[in-house]
Amino acid sequence: MKHLEGKRIALVGSAGMLAFAFKKLLPESVDLLELDLPAFDLTDSEQVSRELGAFSPDVVVNCAAFTNVDGCESEEELATKVNGLGVGLLAEASRKLGAVFVHVSTDYVFSGDKTEPYCEEDTTGPRSAYGRSKLCGEQALIKSGLASYFIVRTSWLYGPGGNNFVETIRRLASEREQLKIVADQVGTPTFTPDLAGAILNLLATDAYGIYHFSNAGKCSWCDFANEIVRLLRVSGEQLLVKEILPIKTEEYPLPATRPAYSVFSKDKYVSVTGAKVPDWKEALSRYLG
Repeated sequence: MKHLEGKRIALVGSAGMLAFAFKKLLPESVDLLELDLPAFDLTDSEQVSRELGAFSPDVVVNCAAFTNVDGCESEEELATKVNGLGVGLLAEASRKLGAVFVHVSTDYVFSGDKTEPYCEEDTTGPRSAYGRSKLCGEQALIKSGLASYFIVRTSWLYGPGGNNFVETIRRLASEREQLKIVADQVGTPTFTPDLAGAILNLLATDAYGIYHFSNAGKCSWCDFANEIVRLLRVSGEQLLVKEILPIKTEEYPLPATRPAYSVFSKDKYVSVTGAKVPDWKEALSRYLG
């Protein structure tokens, strides 16, 4: 992480799960400005330019988002403001200050119709308000005229410091004998420290642009749940669950449409950074260990 020593980094959404992992990896010599609600509103253009202008960062990392996927369906205007307009304001401020801007995006910008891993150049086609709002943010960033940016799309995030699927399964498996988990949505879980590390690896380059990063391999939500329960049992955790039943998406209706397939190709990231992408099962065992 020598490339970041002594640098000034503004971290937006600093109270969130990804930011938690990111802060742990930063060198001590970094001058870090943490920005988050309620004190900081990324949709307030005056506040964005004032706070960032006063700090004059070398790098701005945006981990903030309206991430309640189903909530976005009923509050699309607010989601678009936070995930779209706010990103444009941060990008604009970064351009004026000569800062590198890192923005975290999502698999939801795609339709989920593919059956092979999504590349960065694939056509977007979001099926949900959340996906549309996040795509709006990507477009606002690109339109800002800022050249030095990284858009890092990721999927199925979990890690310390936030609510996530792993902790939900841990809780449900200790309360119920039977779990019904969706088995026809396929993607890849991503461990937040691995994503944070990938962002730092990209910051060591000046190969700006859009990147895909998740852990390696693929699984369904049901596969993911089975592996979580298996590892918890191996570690000696007492669980009530006896069976995990695979179900179809339509048997568990939710307001927002989920991508049926959202596996990412990490070839571009690997070719630029030379870094290895950890397998999702290995990452999960690190988290639970």
